Amino acid sequence: MSFAHKNVLVTGGTRGIGRSIVEAFAAQGANVAFTYRSSATEADALVAELQAMGVQAMGIQADAADFEAAEAAVSSIIATWGSIDVLVNNAGVTRDGLMIRMSEADWDAVVGTNLKSVFNYSKAAYRPMMKQRSGRIINMSSIVGVTGNAGQTNYSASKAGIIGFSKSLAKELGGRGVTVNVVAPGYVETDMTAKLSDAAREAMLSSVPVGRPASPADISAAVIFLASEGASYITGHVLHVDGGLAM
Repeated sequence: MSFAHKNVLVTGGTRGIGRSIVEAFAAQGANVAFTYRSSATEADALVAELQAMGVQAMGIQADAADFEAAEAAVSSIIATWGSIDVLVNNAGVTRDGLMIRMSEADWDAVVGTNLKSVFNYSKAAYRPMMKQRSGRIINMSSIVGVTGNAGQTNYSASKAGIIGFSKSLAKELGGRGVTVNVVAPGYVETDMTAKLSDAAREAMLSSVPVGRPASPADISAAVIFLASEGASYITGHVLHVDGGLAM
């Protein structure tokens, strides 16, 4: 599988699943741009790593919830590389807690980053992909967007919203050669899940039939597949990468 001469944008690309996705595309020969929120040093180091792999790379500082920043990011990629071929909406945050104690700010931060960002970047890429009559949009949801999870009403709502958004967008763009799909990870070993208590981690793993958490590479492999020519007849699909957790 090769993505040589393809131009990819990954939101939230410096850590965890996002970084794995960025590195996986670069390993397949794609030029990769990624957004990040704060750490320019971390972003610069990732750009250097990707360039050492022989591809072009671009780190773009942007708040994922900022619509104008999304438009500017996509415009910059097209101005520099000529097209945007793959968009991976990965940026996400958590502000977990039982709803009775959840503040409006906690709700707004999660929905704004996780769901509105998908609208922002998909809107920015919509017309360019439609005009070139090709493109892949892959949106990162979560298994809790399918099953729900106590203490995550904001996060689950944002991730469920991504699924409905993606199915609707897939129907809009399907006739123009643009596919829109969703990856719904289960329990993944990242900095975010490392904050879970041992008891919470053991309880979650006990529900996973394959008996282990996913690695970021398990998730990026699914993204690479959905972006490939081999997935050209798949759109509006939600791919569970959860070890059977939601069966």
